[in-house]
Amino acid sequence: MRAARRLVILGATGDLTGRFLLPALARLMEAGQLPDHLQIVGGARSDLNDSGFRQLASEHLQEHAGDVAVEVREAFLERLRYQAIDLADVDDVATIVNGGDSPVTIYFALPPSVFATALRTLDEVGLPPSSRIVIEKPFGEDLESARALNELTSRITGAAGEHAIFRVDHVLGMPTVHNLLGARLANRVLEPLWNSTHVEQVDILWDETLALEGRAGYYDSSGALRDVIQNHLLQILCLVAMEPPTDLSTDELRARKTEVLRSVRILTPEEAAGQSVRARYTSGTLAPPPDGTGAQVPAYVDEPGVDAARGTETFAELILELEHPRWSGTRFVLRAGKALSRRRKGVILRFRPVPSLPFDLDAGPPPQNELRIGLDGPESFTLDLTGCSPGPPAQLTALEMEASLPANELPAYSYVLHQVIEGDDSLSISAEEAELSWQIVTPYLTAWERQMVPLQDYAAGSSGPADRFETREQDPPTAP
Repeated sequence: MRAARRLVILGATGDLTGRFLLPALARLMEAGQLPDHLQIVGGARSDLNDSGFRQLASEHLQEHAGDVAVEVREAFLERLRYQAIDLADVDDVATIVNGGDSPVTIYFALPPSVFATALRTLDEVGLPPSSRIVIEKPFGEDLESARALNELTSRITGAAGEHAIFRVDHVLGMPTVHNLLGARLANRVLEPLWNSTHVEQVDILWDETLALEGRAGYYDSSGALRDVIQNHLLQILCLVAMEPPTDLSTDELRARKTEVLRSVRILTPEEAAGQSVRARYTSGTLAPPPDGTGAQVPAYVDEPGVDAARGTETFAELILELEHPRWSGTRFVLRAGKALSRRRKGVILRFRPVPSLPFDLDAGPPPQNELRIGLDGPESFTLDLTGCSPGPPAQLTALEMEASLPANELPAYSYVLHQVIEGDDSLSISAEEAELSWQIVTPYLTAWERQMVPLQDYAAGSSGPADRFETREQDPPTAP
């Protein structure tokens, strides 16, 4: 595939572009990884010219990439161009897309509700050969819409097929997420234990201390299940549970991830009701810095732009089972929540107890062995083992082994954009993955829509709803 010489960002005046994409591109430029020939063109409805867009971009860079050298930021701004467009107007879109015969990369920094409109217009316009389409998560709003989007993108890209479609999830660009593969595939001490014989439960967590942060326009029509679990956490599940790939090529990684998603047992809505929790936060105080803002926040239903009648959840927890020889008998718990007491994003492998212990257990059984892999920020690898305290008599005691990871040099979006620009789609989500993910969560969504699962409340800044899986069972214990 020929290298793209133009990057067109649709939705160039939106929050995603200003907060993430432009800063990520500027950081790539500072790192010497932004091709000199690459043109960057923004398109949106706002009536701006090049100068006005550069001024807006400058403000975003000052706020979100202020540590990038001033001379780099100024040189980056000079690269930016802008065109006001209506996504439903074929002439507008043709003008911004067709800058000659050279391939173009089109980044959809748009609300999911307008993906289909933009794709239909692109279908009419047509793309130069070797062009690429980049679409943010969530890919669709349900299984039916995901299938429709897949049909549209396939028609647009034609013979180039799946390798010209980048369904991106920035979580897959996080170096700490890549370390999941390194931890399980490159360590002899772990790979033999990575199965249901030894692992009792796997927790995949995305606990946030932040509240809505002004995202009601998108979040209230989505919720924690669609916004985080359906894409981020199911992709992490794939990396945790897949069979070892023979290499890290696009086709091999996609095949192994698809095997995992196919193996997830599809529940009935009645079964899903008993395997899920949903809740939303009421008013409260968020955690103090550095874990949160320490601010008082209103109840979710009182946030500007929220329609309380929707019953949108800000906390979701699911139990999944994999019908796979490696994982039969292991429980997978996926959880995402906002406005919680503690920021915790990571994977926890809870190992089964040893068959017997020749120790005095008057003080109680030893703590469960766990491997905890942090997925965001400065988190580390932590392995909880058991040893003996000084005696006599010797007593079993917990041992904690921790390894910190080097700080990330570039944010996840820089990694994603670098792959897109270079045409590396190894971590892009395939059409089948997108549809299978929706198929997995549909029974839970159906159960919730039928009011088969109560919508609980929890105070902002608390540990979550009182009735959740952590509180229902004491074995396995909760994560520290």
